[in-house]
Amino acid sequence: MDTLQVDQPHQGVTRIVLNRPERLNAMNAALVSELHDVLSDIAVDRACRVVVLTGAGRGFCAGLDLGGYGDAPGSANLDRVGATFATQTHIAALVPRLRSLPQPVIAAVNGPAAGGGLALALASDIRIAATTARFNVAFVRLGLSGCDIGVSWLLPRLIGASRAWELMLTGRIIDAVEADRIGLVLRMVSDDQLQGAALETAGLIAANAPWGVRMTKEVMWSQLEVGSLQAGIDLENRTQVLSSMTGDMQEAVAAFLEKRPPQYGSPTTPDQ
Repeated sequence: MDTLQVDQPHQGVTRIVLNRPERLNAMNAALVSELHDVLSDIAVDRACRVVVLTGAGRGFCAGLDLGGYGDAPGSANLDRVGATFATQTHIAALVPRLRSLPQPVIAAVNGPAAGGGLALALASDIRIAATTARFNVAFVRLGLSGCDIGVSWLLPRLIGASRAWELMLTGRIIDAVEADRIGLVLRMVSDDQLQGAALETAGLIAANAPWGVRMTKEVMWSQLEVGSLQAGIDLENRTQVLSSMTGDMQEAVAAFLEKRPPQYGSPTTPDQ
């Protein structure tokens, strides 16, 4: 059985389903490798405007498969340190890959999102939780540091340092209600409404100009790292001028005046 399922439920939307339901979609080498490959393909797919990431069965992703990860790429014939480091970097590289993906990613979180599963949710641009969703920083409860796979950088920026420290030091599980209250997720919906809610939000994003959406995602992530307000404004100024070169603004104005939906091109280069 493939470790991922990929479909296009609506025009412009690609859905990735982690597909190891018997293991609550826990990460092994096959799943992580396939996810890297699929994300690489999506990054250059001009028809894809938005990605929805979710899990098959009762869980989103339970983190590392403690029953065995398998061999990470390039780990053959390495000693214990080298092989372990290969596994570590194989998983952790998913976070910057999601961050740098041109298309926004919506995590539709069903059931447990623990450890590496939490990292995938945090690295997504929007998180929507089913009522059964559960989140925890599992690493610290496995005798490891709670700081892993980008979580120690992402979590405090999403919910604040004080709350992040408590969750990372205790490893306690929080439910969807608490995740919604502290701003970890955009909103909570019933399990049977989860996919519909994610696709609804995806549709709202996909209706906007693709280059503008791409630049919004890129600048928003960059703003988490810039050192001052002026640096952020300088970045915005240059991005806005670049965006005005695509012709999408003219199409948006024309569509408004003609009382019709805008017809945008694909998010390629600014002069196309």
